[in-house]
Amino acid sequence: MATILRYLEFLSLGTWVGSIIFLSFVVAPGAFATLGSRDQAGAVVGMALGRLHLLGLIAGVLFLVARAARSLFTGRGLALLASPAALAVVVMLLLTLVSQYSVAPRMAHLRVQMVSVDRTPEDSPLRVEFNRLHRVSVRLEVAVLLAGLAALFFTVRNHR
Repeated sequence: MATILRYLEFLSLGTWVGSIIFLSFVVAPGAFATLGSRDQAGAVVGMALGRLHLLGLIAGVLFLVARAARSLFTGRGLALLASPAALAVVVMLLLTLVSQYSVAPRMAHLRVQMVSVDRTPEDSPLRVEFNRLHRVSVRLEVAVLLAGLAALFFTVRNHR
């Protein structure tokens, strides 16, 4: 049983981190390089990011449930939930929640108001706020990726 639970930990974390890497280094650059407009590319990346966030939230909860079950199964109480890997996953979940339910909706609202981000002047208050939120979004995703890489490292390192 412990092996299956460890497998679920690795699977959930690997899927989440791998998805972030794929979106960041394949999907987003590809969309902006091949689609007809930056607005279309932004819509595709925004949709994919929303799905990534949902996947991440499911993966993070699965990781913590598997970790808690393994901790109880091995007689450690809930000690594994205080491990660096579990704490990194909690940080990932919190940052993902902020991105998905605070930053992304505000960006979407601004996109609707501007009609076209590309055609909105850089000095427009709407565009200034959109660009600021975009920077926040990127920083959140980078932080989630770094926390995920740390969680993977700690999960691998603690393998017995």
